[in-house]
Amino acid sequence: MEISVIGSSQLKLGKCDLVYRELGFCNLKNNCRIFNNRVCFGSNKRWKKLGIQFTLKALQSEPVLEEKRSGFGTRFKSVDGVKLFVGLPLDAVSYDCNSMNHARAIAAGLKALKLLGVEGVELPVWWGIVEKDAMGKYDWSGYLAIAEMVQKVGLKLHVTLCFHGSKKPYIPLPKWVSKIGESQSSIFFTDRSGQHYKECLSLAVDNLPVLDGKTPVQVYQSFCESFKSSFSLFMGSTITGISMGLGPNGELRYPSHHRLPGDIKTQGVGEFQCYDQNMLNFLNQHAEASGNPLWGLSGPHDVPSYDQPIHSNNFFKDGGSWESTYGNFFLSWYADQLLTHGDCLLSLAAETFGDTGVSVYGKIPLMHSWYGTRSHPSELTAGLYNTANRDGYEPVAKMFAKNSCKMIIPGMDLSDAGQSNETYSSPELLLAQIMAACKNHGVKVSGQNISESGTQGGFEQMKKNISGDKVLDLFTYHRMGAYFFSPEHFSSFTKFVRSLNQPEMHSDDLHSEEEDGTESANRSQESSLSMLAA
Repeated sequence: MEISVIGSSQLKLGKCDLVYRELGFCNLKNNCRIFNNRVCFGSNKRWKKLGIQFTLKALQSEPVLEEKRSGFGTRFKSVDGVKLFVGLPLDAVSYDCNSMNHARAIAAGLKALKLLGVEGVELPVWWGIVEKDAMGKYDWSGYLAIAEMVQKVGLKLHVTLCFHGSKKPYIPLPKWVSKIGESQSSIFFTDRSGQHYKECLSLAVDNLPVLDGKTPVQVYQSFCESFKSSFSLFMGSTITGISMGLGPNGELRYPSHHRLPGDIKTQGVGEFQCYDQNMLNFLNQHAEASGNPLWGLSGPHDVPSYDQPIHSNNFFKDGGSWESTYGNFFLSWYADQLLTHGDCLLSLAAETFGDTGVSVYGKIPLMHSWYGTRSHPSELTAGLYNTANRDGYEPVAKMFAKNSCKMIIPGMDLSDAGQSNETYSSPELLLAQIMAACKNHGVKVSGQNISESGTQGGFEQMKKNISGDKVLDLFTYHRMGAYFFSPEHFSSFTKFVRSLNQPEMHSDDLHSEEEDGTESANRSQESSLSMLAA
């Protein structure tokens, strides 16, 4: 890990005491010396053993206020009451040994975020790590260590329960679940070519005893209850929010686009995921009940494949099958299956955590490609029955309201201007539609950015969505890591945070006229620190 100390060339050690202490750099005050504008941190051998290298770089930056009797000197009050969180690395806990990864880097990063005035951090908790080897055998040790670290720093913690897998970093479903899937592939979503999506279970098995005699919903409930018990000392104090995983990437959707989260490149319309045996059984039952048994034999035939555009087949064209009686039959059933799944899991989470003092959240996708067309194919294949003729987000918001859950919407760093004209994409209009549905049903909304490497104008777009009339509950910025703490990014993030926050000074912090003159002279010599974790 390399720590870059960024400040003026006339850095004064006395003025940096607060920053050194809050970043926890091993009592740097007693190990730091300055010679000819170079900063030396004790024995090089000691730092090499720890795998840490320090470099000094010059940068004009805003000052960090000196510590006063009240603590940090300045408390920050977010614009419109929006709380800012930062996501911890997806692999904060190791899949191999269930211990904390990058412990020193995370510890330093937490203190840097606290110094900036960030409210807290978001922690992904993976089913495939905690319950990896056997059903009911939980190992929370790595995540408990992080919770204790966050509590000690004085930040809040938002936990995301991940019942899906990840390709990058590699975190699969629990081994015992994957083993069951080897002989019962119908527990996974399946497309029309027979390809299985093995990063989450098909919603069709929610209430089927496919996991060694238990249903997935029963297994999820036991997992949540174990989490509640194991983290009881943190609930309602350090832990203020819990997101319930609802599908691929934790979102309420079908895996209609096989891509990595954060991939915002031009995409095709995706594919319907209704071809595992259990989904086909439900479709067949629904078709027979509607008096059209032939409609239940398969999904739509005249549809494009994953990366094909809207006009490559007839289903999504203007006047195509999506507007027919059959199209309404299939799309209604497909979306209702997803809503039922979401209602089941959010109800489970609300009931389990309802007495803990934490808020329960669920995440929906921002399927903005092809939003400018009448059929909205990317939303339809994902299970959101939203078209020019129908508002598909009203029933979703109604379901969240029913369970008293808050909604997380990603993609708040995306603007229409940054999208390809080829896919008629409009993330801004789609976001406005979802926000309107939530407002109609009294559902509080939280936001996230979707690109971890940044998009052009991303910070400006996020600020617009946070501080405008789109009133948010909290905003989570993704995600802590090497790029996040790189000098080219962290300085921009710092400016973003400070643009959202307004200092709220305490009486202890107010200076006399004599102090004002001294502080004004010293401010230009104060420094700001950033960490490059690799």
